[in-house]
Amino acid sequence: MKKTVEAGKTLLVDGPASITQLSGEAEIFGAKVKLGLKMVIRESKRVPFLVNAGAEFEVSLGEKGTLTEVAGSTIPESWETAVSTVLATAHRPTIVMIIGAIDVGKTSFCAYLANRALKEKRSVAIIDADLGQSDVGPPSTIGSCRVTKPIRDPFEMSAENVCFIGVTSPSSAVTEVVEAIARMTEKALTLGDLLVVNTDGWVEGEDAVRYKLALAKRVKPGIVIGIQEQNELTFLLGALTETQNIAVEPSSALRKRDREERKLLRELGYKKYLKGAAVQSFPLSWIGISGVPFGSGAPTSQDHMSKIVEHIGTTPIYSEETANSIFIALRKDQWADEEIAKTLEDTLNKRLKIVWEGDEEGLLVALHDKDGNFLGIGIIEQLDYDRRVLKVYTNVKKGIASIRVGQVKLDKSGRELEQSSTFSDYL
Repeated sequence: MKKTVEAGKTLLVDGPASITQLSGEAEIFGAKVKLGLKMVIRESKRVPFLVNAGAEFEVSLGEKGTLTEVAGSTIPESWETAVSTVLATAHRPTIVMIIGAIDVGKTSFCAYLANRALKEKRSVAIIDADLGQSDVGPPSTIGSCRVTKPIRDPFEMSAENVCFIGVTSPSSAVTEVVEAIARMTEKALTLGDLLVVNTDGWVEGEDAVRYKLALAKRVKPGIVIGIQEQNELTFLLGALTETQNIAVEPSSALRKRDREERKLLRELGYKKYLKGAAVQSFPLSWIGISGVPFGSGAPTSQDHMSKIVEHIGTTPIYSEETANSIFIALRKDQWADEEIAKTLEDTLNKRLKIVWEGDEEGLLVALHDKDGNFLGIGIIEQLDYDRRVLKVYTNVKKGIASIRVGQVKLDKSGRELEQSSTFSDYL
């Protein structure tokens, strides 16, 4: 269908939808829309088209897609003021960290800031540190890239550097996330004189505040932009005493998403990075593997194995031990419970972890080259304990030297099933 919008109004398009501007002038987050260019908007995403000169659009809406027309711009004056302050900063490189709760428009602000900076011929880089709603890089990762052209949908940007964390919330990996973002900041500073660090929506509670303070201490931003609906960031911004802090309100185009919608967006991210995937087999003797205990120890001693068989009543399909722990894998038809495990721990005087064949299926993994560079993601299909072969569903074809296993479980279509600590709690 065709939609005509007067100058001075904003057309809000909720996906799934596709839209092509046929005439007039419009912009998205300060980036001019090209006439005749078709734009696809994902489900659960909203894109604001600010019309500067009467425009006509060709729009196709999916089942849940909608159009809403509002007067004026949805970019708050506080955003314009904050961006002007950032761009007027004499010190370069300038690091700007964006904080705020879930669904307050942090990514939209990043896009607006980057687009305004490009207009002023600034060289810009972005770090996307939102594990659960990542646009630059797959979900459960931290990604960075240079911004070389105006941003209309950050999901279209390609990451130049990716760090795999393997979880969708920083709460279970605070130290690792902080250090990863700090390392990425050092690299990204070589990409531009304005570095925008977009963070996750975990801001409520003492642990969240400590995390954001630790992150600011390591990243050392010159300016922190806090997007808040009321005064939820007052304490956190007040505790950031070594930065210039600016509080702004959310955009009026704000669209709140529920848990299922955020999950859907992650799944679209997994699918993007698994396109063209196929199952590949990796002998454990050929590659390094981390995030799981396979290969971290030596074969279990004969004395210990006899005690394991005595307590469990069957021979494990796989077992290895370190100085302080023992890892055991059982077939699906073999049985052991917590009481048996505890008794065996006391007998062997070692930590014990028992898993079952198939527990590894569906775990998200990252594949790296010999220098530790991220190549892509994959999904474990099977670990063949007898042959010591790991089968992974991935589109990475060559150069794989190591695999790191995360805690997110997916099916082959990229649908998120659960988060599993089966192996991580042992490590």
